Amino acid sequence: MSTPINEALLRHFRDLRDGGHGQAVSREDKEGVFATAVRLLDPVARAALDEVNADLLLGTGEVVASGVTRSQEGGLNAMWSLTWSRQRKCGVQPIALVAHYGCDFHHPHLRGNTVGDWPLNVFDETDAAGQLGTLRVIAAADAHNLVFQESYRLMPALTMPAVH
Repeated sequence: MSTPINEALLRHFRDLRDGGHGQAVSREDKEGVFATAVRLLDPVARAALDEVNADLLLGTGEVVASGVTRSQEGGLNAMWSLTWSRQRKCGVQPIALVAHYGCDFHHPHLRGNTVGDWPLNVFDETDAAGQLGTLRVIAAADAHNLVFQESYRLMPALTMPAVH
């Protein structure tokens, strides 16, 4: 049996092969699937960012979700951001999980602020829950890249005394 990440890749490859996105073929139908996927991913994305907030930011961050928005180019986006005072003070981007469906894309993808695209193939709650590992990796990679851009001092877990 394949892992959830590999199952998502297989769905992605099938979409490319078959010209659809799950059962959706038209852009309008695919946008409906995207909106459903965002709704299904919301608690999973929040959980992934809450874990980063607890472990790396020592609870000093705040998770904010945009909901589905239309881009200036005509695509769809949804973002879950984890922001904290040191990050804002340094002027770097927040840790983010982004679902996007570009106006010229075959189907939607997931990414972070500093991490590349990953296929977004979520059609039910099981698919959404299966993306937790992917969302964790995206959030972890974003955190790593932000530390690379600034320094380890960006993370309260490394700069504040441990509470016992």
